[in-house]
Amino acid sequence: MFTGIVEERGEVVAVQDLPDAARITVAGALVTGDARQGDSIAVNGVCLTVVDVSGGAFTADVMRETLVRSSLDKVAVGDQVNLERAAEVGKRFGGHIVQGHVDGTGVILSRRPSEHWDLVRVGLPAQLARYLVEKGSITVDGVSLTVVEVSDSQRGAEFTVSLIPETLRATTLGTRQPGDRVNLEVDVVAKYVERLAAPHLSAARPGSAHNGRTSEEAS
Repeated sequence: MFTGIVEERGEVVAVQDLPDAARITVAGALVTGDARQGDSIAVNGVCLTVVDVSGGAFTADVMRETLVRSSLDKVAVGDQVNLERAAEVGKRFGGHIVQGHVDGTGVILSRRPSEHWDLVRVGLPAQLARYLVEKGSITVDGVSLTVVEVSDSQRGAEFTVSLIPETLRATTLGTRQPGDRVNLEVDVVAKYVERLAAPHLSAARPGSAHNGRTSEEAS
C-alpha cells in the first residue's frame, strides 16, 4: 500500500522487452537506499516488485496486464518517473489509500498556470468517472491529488486538479503537457461502496426482484 506522496523522481535506465512482459531498471538513490528483493516500489503509480537492486537502481518485471492498463507500455530509457516506497506502519499518512493498482490511463487536456499553482484538466475513461467527486481523491501518475471539478463535455468525462509548487517541483506532473498519457487510480473506497451497495440499489428499483417478488408485489 502507498499514500501517493512521491519520494523522488527516478530515471529509467534500461528496458527489456519480454514475451507478454517487460523488465525495467530505474535509478533512484532514495528508494534503493534500503530496498531489497521482494520489496514494493510504485513507479508512476504502478506497484512493482523489486527483483534486483544494484548501484542505486532497481529492476522490476512488468506483466502484460500492467502494460495493457498503464502507460508503462511506452516507457523508454531516459524517462523520468515518480517513485514511492510502500507505506510504513506507524508513519504519518499524508495522502490517501493508494494500492498501486492502476485502473486505466487518462490524457492531459490542458494546463493553466497561475502565480502559485497550475490547474490541469485530464480526460478519463467514462467507466472511471463515476468514482470521482469534487474534493475527493484521485491518483495521477502515483501522485495523490484532490479533485477540483468533475464534468462531461463533447470530449467525454473530465476532471481538474490544482498542482501546488511542491508537486510541480518534486514530481513529473510539473512537465506533463497536453496530449500526455497519465496513469489513474480511483479511490478504492468508492469501488468498495459501489460493490456493497449494488444489490440494495437493485432491489429498490421499481420492478426489481425482492425475495422472489417484484418490488410492486412486495409493497
